[in-house]
Amino acid sequence: MDDNTPLLVIVDAANVVGSVPDGWWRDRRGAAERLRDRLAADGLPGHTGPEEIVLVVEGAARGVRPVPGVRVESAPGSGDDHIVDLVARAGDRPRLVVTADRELRRRVAELGARVTGPRTVRG
Repeated sequence: MDDNTPLLVIVDAANVVGSVPDGWWRDRRGAAERLRDRLAADGLPGHTGPEEIVLVVEGAARGVRPVPGVRVESAPGSGDDHIVDLVARAGDRPRLVVTADRELRRRVAELGARVTGPRTVRG
């Protein structure tokens, strides 16, 4: 991999949104859209190289539209399973998964991805 290969940043929207009790449960889709917009504006804080951000949504947040800088994927089933699939398909590319879910963290780490918690993108 050369230094110009963008870091693949996969964000577990349900987990990141659910990490702060700010009323997100009243409007799950709106909360996911606000997260998407924050990611589009700020990228991955502290990261200076190229990056590709993928926001994985599920449940009531399915159907959130992508915006420039953030690809949105609606998981057809489990969001965690979809994230694991994205990590596996990325091969040797550098990958970072944003989640606090312990089991998901374990699964993606076994595939060689780095993991960070929701605070990284919550500001």
